[in-house]
Parts: sequence; C-alpha cells; structure tokens
Amino acid sequence: MERRLLALDANILVRGVFGSNVLRLLEEYEETIAFCTADVCFHETRRNIQAVAERRRFDVRKSEVILEQLAEIVALVDPKFYQPHEGESRRRIAFRDVKDWPLLATALFLNCPIWTEDQDFFGCGVATWTTNNIEVFLKGA
Repeated sequence: MERRLLALDANILVRGVFGSNVLRLLEEYEETIAFCTADVCFHETRRNIQAVAERRRFDVRKSEVILEQLAEIVALVDPKFYQPHEGESRRRIAFRDVKDWPLLATALFLNCPIWTEDQDFFGCGVATWTTNNIEVFLKGA
C-alpha cells in the first residue's frame, strides 16, 4: 500500500518540538503517511527554536534533539521540486501571506493537503487540516 502524503507547516514543526501531541501523531502514523515540508519551513523552525525555547523556558538542547527526531520523520522537499509551482502558489496566496508560497508550492507539487494552524492557507485551493481534526485525515477517513 502506498503511503498518503501530508505537507507540514513550520508552525506544526514548532508544535512538534514544544508539545507532545504532534510528535506522538507523527510517530504513530509514519508507516501510513509520508510527512514532508518545504526545506525553508524546517530551516525557519531551526532558526527560531532557541528564541522560542527561551521564551517558553524550555531546555534549548532538548528542543534541538526533538527537532532532529522530527527530521527523521518529516522529509524536506528540495526547492528544485517545488519552485516550478512558485508562480501559481504566489497567485493563490497573495491575498494572505505570500511568504508562505514554498509550502503551498510543495503541496501543489505533491498534490497533497497541508497541516497548519495558519489561516493564510485557507481558500488557496488545497485542503488544509488543523491539529484539532488532523486525525480524521491520518486515520484515512
């Protein structure tokens, strides 16, 4: 059976580092779902992790270790694959936050939904899931 695809926004990666639910879901469903993200989402998370950890009074080293665990589950999509969809992505998300185009382009390239807490993706023509209801998708309903 081929695994279904799901693109993760940077805010989901942050939740994966600092919460328990996202990492638990990724580990539980990694055999049936291929999790991925645009490389820039992962790099954005890595850049911001120290500041977030300090703000939340969370051990910075532990947050880096958890991010590495996420990197073993979530595949990074290289720009050479999603960049051909840049123009279409920018058009679709221009009404919200155009800097999110790489993740939308990744979802268009892979023809998959996006897991996000960011309303900027709503109405862009790609299915979006939030953490509150992601298990509906993960369970295959």
